[in-house]
Amino acid sequence: MKKAIFPGSFDPITLGHVDIIERGVHLFDELIIAIGINSDKKYMFSLEERMTFIEKTFKHEPKIKVVTYQGLTVNFCKTQKANFILRGLRNPADFEFEKAIAHTNRKLSEIDTVFLLTSSGKSYISSSIVRDVIRNDGDYTGLVPDSVRIK
Repeated sequence: MKKAIFPGSFDPITLGHVDIIERGVHLFDELIIAIGINSDKKYMFSLEERMTFIEKTFKHEPKIKVVTYQGLTVNFCKTQKANFILRGLRNPADFEFEKAIAHTNRKLSEIDTVFLLTSSGKSYISSSIVRDVIRNDGDYTGLVPDSVRIK
């Protein structure tokens, strides 16, 4: 069984994330969207809100599971019996950053990282940009799935 972890903070999930997940789910028997918990990080959305956004977005996809985790991603992969980490790449800077992490993860474990390029129409979207648009009362609706709506 090919099982992958797609880790991130998803604060909030964006259409870029959705793009990677929708394409990645066809590569694996199971895709676990893993929301990392970092007590040092200040989040705009609560853990519960982030989980709900993702669960609502993929409620009709049986191969997707949404969970939370703490600690090293490779250790979490072992507990889930996942042999792959899925990551999205938007630009060359993402590649350099993710490449270093992938090499480190490979040194620590036998887990391979699979990279997918974000579709060109979504490659500019990041959670930090979305948060900035929200903070400044901009229209963020074209950057996130319908499940991410602030009342």
